[in-house]
Amino acid sequence: MQTKKSWFTFLPARRLFGLFSNDLAIDLGTANTVVYVRNKGIVLDEPSVVAVNRVNPNQVLAAGRGAKEMLGKTPENIIACRPMRDGVISNFELAESMLRFFIRAVQDNQRSLMRPRMVIGVPSGITQVELRAVKDSALQAGAGEVETIIEPLAAAIGAGLPIEEPSGNMIVDIGGGTTEVAVISLKNVVFCRSIRVGGDEMDRAIVHYVKRKYNLLIGERTAEEVKIKIGGVMIDAQNNSTMEVKGRDLVSGVPKTITLTGMEVNEALLETISSIVEVVHIALENTDPELSSDLVDRGIIMAGGGSMLRGLDKLISKETGLPVRIAEDPLLCVVKGAGKVLEKLDFYREALM
Repeated sequence: MQTKKSWFTFLPARRLFGLFSNDLAIDLGTANTVVYVRNKGIVLDEPSVVAVNRVNPNQVLAAGRGAKEMLGKTPENIIACRPMRDGVISNFELAESMLRFFIRAVQDNQRSLMRPRMVIGVPSGITQVELRAVKDSALQAGAGEVETIIEPLAAAIGAGLPIEEPSGNMIVDIGGGTTEVAVISLKNVVFCRSIRVGGDEMDRAIVHYVKRKYNLLIGERTAEEVKIKIGGVMIDAQNNSTMEVKGRDLVSGVPKTITLTGMEVNEALLETISSIVEVVHIALENTDPELSSDLVDRGIIMAGGGSMLRGLDKLISKETGLPVRIAEDPLLCVVKGAGKVLEKLDFYREALM
């Protein structure tokens, strides 16, 4: 007697894999980790911070916003830190623990018959050793298969640029640890330049400026608040906003409060901003004339948290003579792009690393 075959017997292995697993796209960023679940969309957006027991690093006490609140305030038995630096993993063990925590939070007790496939955005300047660390961390955290895509390409897809067309598209992705400028055509990168300068470097620049000028030591979290609230780039008008900043006086050793002005923050950020503008110039100088002509009409698209710094888009436009616009939801462009790749893996196969 002939046995009736089950309907899924005839499905390709890859498609069968997708039916029983919660496939994920992940922007494993220096500042934030964002997770996209196939057919559901973005389900998690948390700071890339983890707090673990010092004796047993596998025991995660908190991750994300809860862990970020602990930074600089933990007792000796707890480690709270950011396992990502300059867009890559700086602490393999803690990155794995953080990723596993987030994946479990996303799955929310859903029992998957197979380990999920993951598409992860990585910096274009990543080394083979750093790339292996990302893949190994994802596999140890529960992935069954790991694909990677460079972040500027994912950001371009997430920003809705027509990357499949034979025309030039330029994206400037300013993340927490890196700034990446890429010219893209026909679903691939024509030219890309990455520097390890981003939002974190801006924070450190503010810390150093306050320390040098006022002999006041402030934390990076305070510097980040200063950057968001009164930071900017001067174009025409002066930045007259002010903010009270608390820290420790390096002379007396006691807590002290000062008032910072927007112009002072602009001065602190000058060197970092110059580096970003310079890398945009380098990308334009290395772009073929035919693609450059497309950029005259299409302009430059900015993505990433750093693109939201006041006046930065106007400064780049002024320096390059090209129209510049900030993408919709710039913080989510990379994960949205990786999510689109996950949903249409065959179409975007050549875009993967």
